[in-house]
Amino acid sequence: MTHRISFVSDLHLFARRSDAPRYVDAIRTAARRSAVLVLGGDIFDFSWSTLPTLEDTVEAAFHWLQHLAAEHPNCHIHYLLGNHDYCQPFLDHLEQQAHLIPNFAWHHFYLRLGSNIFLHGDAVEKKETTHEKLLKYRSRWLNLPMAGKFSRGAYAVVHRARLHKPLAFLLHRKRRVARRVLNYLEHLGEGPETGLRHVYFGHIHRRMFNYRYRGVTFHNCGAPIAGLRFRILEGSYDGSLPTHDSHPTNSAHSVGSVCR
Repeated sequence: MTHRISFVSDLHLFARRSDAPRYVDAIRTAARRSAVLVLGGDIFDFSWSTLPTLEDTVEAAFHWLQHLAAEHPNCHIHYLLGNHDYCQPFLDHLEQQAHLIPNFAWHHFYLRLGSNIFLHGDAVEKKETTHEKLLKYRSRWLNLPMAGKFSRGAYAVVHRARLHKPLAFLLHRKRRVARRVLNYLEHLGEGPETGLRHVYFGHIHRRMFNYRYRGVTFHNCGAPIAGLRFRILEGSYDGSLPTHDSHPTNSAHSVGSVCR
């Protein structure tokens, strides 16, 4: 039996640069049509939030997840953390409250469903990323304070002028990105020899459809930010749906949930 999977990442909700509210209805439609919805990281942006406090942003983020899950009880929602939502207060809140949402699970780094792997994609930031290096990279965001009013204003100017757009293409060329992501997955023991066929990831803010590299197909939905392109992705999963997924502990030896 084939189950539909939808994937969306990099909404950067609560940041001024985000156009994600325009896609809320499309996300709801995807959840209604899918057995699994994977939220691929940076769904919220705590550092650049326009809400008054970090605590307000954490509460609003969890309420958003609760509301989405309650609206679509037949869809199992998986949340993969990215670097912008790798925020200690948010992690603490998930640890304490996620059990209140019956059709929801969260993961630090990746999720395997059959021949598909889903991850945020910040492993591309290093040429040879190991799990330990990714932990070190993510640690910068754990206790990062919210940006001040001046910094948020300057950040908004950069995005309104679309100065970020060429960087997404220059820094994240498709072949280099695919190579780095696959190197990371092989480090985790999740390479093509395990039956891996499709990789869904975010982070680079550049859309990629059906890009083939070493027998694996890579997909990226881009980002709903001015000047960039964005699209909710769909895939399929053959097999029984996971019923007892839980987020992994933050350790070097438990980094993802696997459902093959």
